[in-house]
Amino acid sequence: MAATQRTTAEGRGPVRYGPPAPQPGLPVLPELVSVLAAAAGRAAPEPVGGGRSVREAACRYWGRRGLATTPENVIAGPGAPALLLALIGAYGGDVLLPRPCPAWWTPQVRLLGRRAYHVPTPAECGGVPDPYALLETVRRVRAEGGDPRLLLLSVADDPTATVPPPEMLREACEAAESAGLFVVSDESWRDTLHRPHETLVLSPAEMLPDQAAVLVDLAGSLLPAGWPAAVVRFPGTPRGTWLRARTLDVLTATGALTAGPVAGAAAYALDEPVAVAERARAAAALHGAVAAAAHRELLAVGALARPPRAGRHVYADLTPLRAGLARQGVGDAMELEDWLGGRLGAPTPGGQRFADESVALRVRLSTGPLLGADPGERLAALTARDPLELPHVRRSLERLGSVLRGLA
Repeated sequence: MAATQRTTAEGRGPVRYGPPAPQPGLPVLPELVSVLAAAAGRAAPEPVGGGRSVREAACRYWGRRGLATTPENVIAGPGAPALLLALIGAYGGDVLLPRPCPAWWTPQVRLLGRRAYHVPTPAECGGVPDPYALLETVRRVRAEGGDPRLLLLSVADDPTATVPPPEMLREACEAAESAGLFVVSDESWRDTLHRPHETLVLSPAEMLPDQAAVLVDLAGSLLPAGWPAAVVRFPGTPRGTWLRARTLDVLTATGALTAGPVAGAAAYALDEPVAVAERARAAAALHGAVAAAAHRELLAVGALARPPRAGRHVYADLTPLRAGLARQGVGDAMELEDWLGGRLGAPTPGGQRFADESVALRVRLSTGPLLGADPGERLAALTARDPLELPHVRRSLERLGSVLRGLA
């Protein structure tokens, strides 16, 4: 059963049917397969928090991005959800999140019995809260007896596929600092920039070195989704040391251990050898080209969408097509998810999955299904000089355009 499917009897929208992150749709890199296969006989898992090899590789990864750190300030674990759950559980307090935000963030906060407060994003981008709205939300929550302590944000966003401009990120970080919030920056998608030489990505850890942790899910760009591995960088401060120790306690209690062979592949990928780096760049460029084409199809019929800058998706607002959708019996994002997914033959999670308003007719369109129906077609798209000229890619985009034009 697809991740976003459900039966009528089970009702609409339970967490277990939440959408997965957009997948690359590409065959696993042969070099990664070789590394994993060589370690397949390793029966023991990594120690809690990851072995030194993967943590040192993470330090080198961040060092190449201007974030010096030491293995003692790093934790590795079996995927970003396990690490974020442990970190939120360790820190305590209520959590502020941008609206929209990744589908898996809000359920984690609520699972821990914490309150989640969503703050609107600026018009220019997603991923970060509007600074003035953030300060007002913190003031209101505290006046009502709440205890906001954490701010989650992303510098390359799922679902909006945008990258916040440096000045916008700086203003959000300054607002968080003045409000006394600790920042957790999800940077899993920063290595999927469509035009890396034209897009500047900064980390809150550069602006708030004592007040920000960085989370990277390696499935974002370096490993297949089925090989769960992620890393967290903590500040090299007494509070960072305290938070890392508390996070390790939660990981120990939940048995969140990384499989030994996967940890070896993670360490290899974090060092970004030529094969890994070239695949990441080629995949980002491919998804960028297809995302830009899908974006053009949306704008051609009057739909709204911010230009995609990173990732494997486009976040579309079909509210201008409300009359056409009403003729199809579609009145909200939940109905749009079902209707559009059925027409396109691929999951199209509605905005309600991302804490957006259900009355707004928004969906996340993934580019992976547009690359082809099988691994051979998708690999051909990766190696093509112009993937948009391939017949199977053209057909996928034409199908999207045809469905949209039928609503205009």
